[in-house]
Amino acid sequence: MDETEFWEIVDGTREAAGGDPDEHADLLVERLLRLDPDAVLDFARHFEARWNRSYTWDLWAAAAVLLGGAGDDAFDAFRCWLIGRGREVFEGGVHEPDSLAELLADFDEDVDGDGEELGYAADEAYERLTGVDAPDLGIPPQPAEPAGTPLDVDDDAALARRLPSLWDRFGTA
Repeated sequence: MDETEFWEIVDGTREAAGGDPDEHADLLVERLLRLDPDAVLDFARHFEARWNRSYTWDLWAAAAVLLGGAGDDAFDAFRCWLIGRGREVFEGGVHEPDSLAELLADFDEDVDGDGEELGYAADEAYERLTGVDAPDLGIPPQPAEPAGTPLDVDDDAALARRLPSLWDRFGTA
């Protein structure tokens, strides 16, 4: 599976789900069940590589702004959700997290920002196809610390300085 096919699957299932992250995860599992186990593992590698790449201080700050705070688990779920938003939003957010102010049409913290179940979709599909847990994907784990310049994601002033556009649009001054 190449990167284009990965994003086509993500986009198609998100659109069919109407943007609902839980429904998106269910539809993603159903779509992956139509693939062979090796293709499911390829999908999982693409997902995991993007999840690891999004482990940055600036994206953690973006999650904190959008969610009104973000601990470790919330940030993990946010990164899954960000992948689920598709290539343009994901790549734009990773490259320049402040651009999420323009890339996101809206954001409802009660619905958006939590894509934890998306992160398990490939594992669930693989297990249902084969009856066994997915093997190790052979991808290096995420680093111990996020990439970039550290900041206190609980400090509103620091968040506003780091991500001024996102803060102006979604911050809780």
